[in-house]
Amino acid sequence: MPKLDQQAIPERQGTSYPAPFAEQPGQRLTKRLGDAGGLTQFGVNLRHLPPGTWSSQRHWHTHEDEFVYVISGEVVLVTDEGEQVMRSGDCAAFPANTPNGHHLINRSGTTAVVLDIGTKHPDDTCVYSDIDMVADPKAGFVHRDGSPYK
Repeated sequence: MPKLDQQAIPERQGTSYPAPFAEQPGQRLTKRLGDAGGLTQFGVNLRHLPPGTWSSQRHWHTHEDEFVYVISGEVVLVTDEGEQVMRSGDCAAFPANTPNGHHLINRSGTTAVVLDIGTKHPDDTCVYSDIDMVADPKAGFVHRDGSPYK
C-alpha cells in the first residue's frame, strides 16, 4: 500500500450522536486513516480536539479493544478512577468488555491531536457510562431500555 496522502483524506467534524449528546464533541475533527488505507479489521483515526472539545461521550466497548496516543497538545483522560492529564507521547489502552467508561477532554488553550485505534468487531456494543445511551450494532443509538432515539 502506498503512502497515504493525508491532504486527500476527508475530515469529518462532530459525531453522529443524537441531540443533545453531540454538543461537547461537536468541534472534534476526524480523519479515518485506516478506512482510507483499506483496513477492515481495525480502525485508525486522527482526531483534532480544539479547546473545550471532548473526544466522545464517556464509553466502553463490549467487543472492541481501543488505544489512544497523544501526538501533540494536552488532554484530560476521564475514567472511573478519575482524571489524568495526558501530553504528547502519552498513551492509554482500553481492553474490550471492561466496563470502565473513558473519554478525553481538551481543557487547554490549544488544539490537541490524538491517534485513536480500535478493533472493528461486528457484534460490538458501545455503552455510554454517564448518559442513557447505547450504540447497538443493529439498532444504532438507543436508550438503555432499547427504545430508539428520534
